[in-house]
Amino acid sequence: MKLAPRDALRFFAKPDPGLAGVLIYGADAMRVALKRQELIANLVGPTGDEEMRLTRIPASDLRKDPAQLSDAIKAQGFFPGARVAFVEDATDTLAKTITPALDDWAAGDATVVVTAGSLTPRSALRKFFETHKNAYAVAIYDDPPSQAEIEADLRKAGLASVSSEAMTDLKGLAGALDPGDLRQTIEKLALYKLNDPTPLSPADVLACAPSSTEAEMDDVLHATAEGKPAALGPLLARLEAQGVQPVGLCIAATRHFRTLHLAASDSEGPAKGIARARPPVHFKSRDRMIRQAQAWGVHRLEAALELLIDTDLQLRSSSRAPQTALMERALIRLAHMPRR
Repeated sequence: MKLAPRDALRFFAKPDPGLAGVLIYGADAMRVALKRQELIANLVGPTGDEEMRLTRIPASDLRKDPAQLSDAIKAQGFFPGARVAFVEDATDTLAKTITPALDDWAAGDATVVVTAGSLTPRSALRKFFETHKNAYAVAIYDDPPSQAEIEADLRKAGLASVSSEAMTDLKGLAGALDPGDLRQTIEKLALYKLNDPTPLSPADVLACAPSSTEAEMDDVLHATAEGKPAALGPLLARLEAQGVQPVGLCIAATRHFRTLHLAASDSEGPAKGIARARPPVHFKSRDRMIRQAQAWGVHRLEAALELLIDTDLQLRSSSRAPQTALMERALIRLAHMPRR
């Protein structure tokens, strides 16, 4: 059966031990691995591995010895409890091995958990799990974790009380960080708030959030929007050293100035416009961006967006002009605009 994304969260949190198998597949190996870890932990419990109720079978080993999976499914352990046979990094070439093993599955056998990369709708492995009456196929997409997923991770970490502003900031972090980094940040927050009964605040999130290229890029965008061309050189040099591409910087700058334009155009004022922005503006940037929108005004922001769009077209064209220099020139021109 195909499991819809909206149902996957509940399933991974409380899986049915009577299922024959589960296929978890997706392009992002980290996201797939995190969901697989959660599923297996909830099937066999915290002692499943040490009680030998979990059998790991790499795909390469299964190709050499196809009988391994059937043996793991039928094997009886010394300890009571649910058992799992885990096949890692499977491909369609293993469909002929996995299919008969699952067809022979009976109540009391180990649940088969299979992970794979991207699988097309024509994939034999995917089709088998999607049409099986007692198995699930779960696609893991590259979308940022939803609020429900973030809340579930917070509860697991013991953070039950979270302010709405802190949740907004965590959702912003979820869009910027890899799932593994986000989970580590939540674990760090749990340690940071140990024995502290007050609700999680934006200041707590800021204290534990990892420093990243995003922070450096924000500094560049704020320096540009606040008319500080002298500060751009060192900031751009650091971004270039971190491997940030001019096209990515141009996209970020365009997004920043579109948000400013939205704020400056709002009939109820820039503060309301920033509050309505999607994705939400991080709390530590809100006041600065409100002031930036007020300083620029709608017409100059339209001119700024026109310049950024022209720059983006140049960067994506077949022009031989150095891309870093093109982007740096555009930002310097923007930084001088508010003074005119």
